[in-house]
Amino acid sequence: MDKAWADKSVPEVLAAPVSALKGVSDRQGDLLKEAFGIKTVADLAELKYVGWAQALAALDAAK
Repeated sequence: MDKAWADKSVPEVLAAPVSALKGVSDRQGDLLKEAFGIKTVADLAELKYVGWAQALAALDAAK
């Protein structure tokens, strides 16, 4: 988390813009919104492509 969001509750962080995540700039957040319609941390977490990538990584780690 960005320092400004470190003391927020989980629901507040999930409702925050993706730029609340450490290393994600406002510009990168805008690009995610443009490409995938992502506005919040929750939107990013629920993105099907993220789920697919996590599943592939888990399969690879299990071998």
